[in-house]
Amino acid sequence: MSKTLFASPEGRLLGIGLALTSLMFLAFGIAWQLFPDSVLGYTAMTGLNLVIGRAAGMSFGYASGFGHAQVVPLNMLVETIQVLVVYPLFVLSWRQLIRVPRLQAFLSRMHRAAVTHGGSVRKFGIVGLFVFVFVPFWMTGPVVGSIIGFLIGLRPYVNVGVVLAATYVAIGVWALLLNELSAWAFTVNRFAPYALFVAIALIAVAMHWLARSRDRATGDARE
Repeated sequence: MSKTLFASPEGRLLGIGLALTSLMFLAFGIAWQLFPDSVLGYTAMTGLNLVIGRAAGMSFGYASGFGHAQVVPLNMLVETIQVLVVYPLFVLSWRQLIRVPRLQAFLSRMHRAAVTHGGSVRKFGIVGLFVFVFVPFWMTGPVVGSIIGFLIGLRPYVNVGVVLAATYVAIGVWALLLNELSAWAFTVNRFAPYALFVAIALIAVAMHWLARSRDRATGDARE
């Protein structure tokens, strides 16, 4: 079973994703022993990206005094891992090669979002997928984009390459914008960058809730 699993392109991508995840945890573990105060900011930035989204994680990083050299690579790594783990899990689950019961609800939600937003992407192919992932709206991120790429028939490595390229460009744009906003907020008050982070996080959570409500309503209507 394991040989069959990792013989496929998606299986190999999953292996890379899991290896990167292990290395990231190892790095955090070593940093926790050597620089316990500093690593808290990196951990929080990672968690916020995973739970709320890119804008929340990056804005927290800049509010905490990190520069581009810390914020950009870490967020690139986090989103790369998301794509290289969730996308293969979705495809392998779709093909019934694996089944992870605890992830089924999440994967089903990602599938509904991909189906909902995939029509316009299918029309323009690779260009449409790149724009879809790049545009900074909730539920148009790299994970949903990679699932759309699979559903419209892109080859795995082409799909992942386009999605990650769009993701890295988007992170670069967000970095320039959020760093400038954080620097401006600091001139108003030294705690203002954190207020900016809270506002961005609340907006992201609200958009997430609205997107999930809309997807549920769409799913119920189709049923």
